[in-house]
Amino acid sequence: MAQAVTAAGLAGLSRFVELVRERGAELYRDLPWRRTCDAYAVLVSEVMLQQTQVSRVLGRWEEWVERFPSIDSLAAAPLPEVLGRWQGMGYNRRALALKRCAEACSSAGGVLPSDYRELLALPGIGPSTAAGVCVFAYGQQQVYLETNVRAVFLHEFYAHCDKVPDKELVPLVQAACSLDAATRPDGPRTWYYALLDYGAYLKKTVPNPSRRSAHHVRQSCFEGSSRQKRAELLRCMLAQGTLSDVELESALAAFELAAGRVAPDYEEVERLMEGLERDGLVVAAPNGAGGHDEGAQKSWSLGA
Repeated sequence: MAQAVTAAGLAGLSRFVELVRERGAELYRDLPWRRTCDAYAVLVSEVMLQQTQVSRVLGRWEEWVERFPSIDSLAAAPLPEVLGRWQGMGYNRRALALKRCAEACSSAGGVLPSDYRELLALPGIGPSTAAGVCVFAYGQQQVYLETNVRAVFLHEFYAHCDKVPDKELVPLVQAACSLDAATRPDGPRTWYYALLDYGAYLKKTVPNPSRRSAHHVRQSCFEGSSRQKRAELLRCMLAQGTLSDVELESALAAFELAAGRVAPDYEEVERLMEGLERDGLVVAAPNGAGGHDEGAQKSWSLGA
């Protein structure tokens, strides 16, 4: 549908912009992170909302910015506390990346950059997050291709298409944002809020348009998954501190058996812990050279 951004498609794009404005006004959600232009607070909301429903972020965002109100305060906080505050949000790597980002910014003066490329260079910030900060904190026009935004364009322009790549959507998103900016003065924030709210509505009322994206990946079931086991292992460490591999194996076995599942073996627990170590969430310390039958080989603690 790239032709929609040419002169021949301008009328159709104008109708689309008007539709989104109307639906956005009808469906507007007064979310707390929309009441601030503080770049750090906006960044926290963007990271929390990755792969997480708005309903789960409400309340948690407020708690986070109250406890860690600035880049410097998050940078200075101990990692165990940061991870503890994140519990229940899922994907703990996001909390670690947010802290690493805060550390990098704090050492450079305590300010989050306003330049898109500078934002991209920070830990844990990808194209969508960088664009979100530029749009919602700094009022810049950027291509913000988040899942709800993508859903709107797929629904309106690609109703009968499959495997639509983002590179085909980008010119449409850019052209629509520019057209909106040319005809009303309130900036890209309002435009993208309208897209986000309309997209959220579509996902509740029609078959998910995002499935027509070439980049759509169906999320696997959490119950019994490696993600759930990793989360439980990390929860145990947050509660008890340093634990041996045998203690972690026992704790995870109890968790799995209580859920009616098979207890993991030692090798599986080791693989899960090594994955957490690669992500920077835990560190291992040798604890003797004996094999598993002779006792614990390692002790594990939270990353620094």
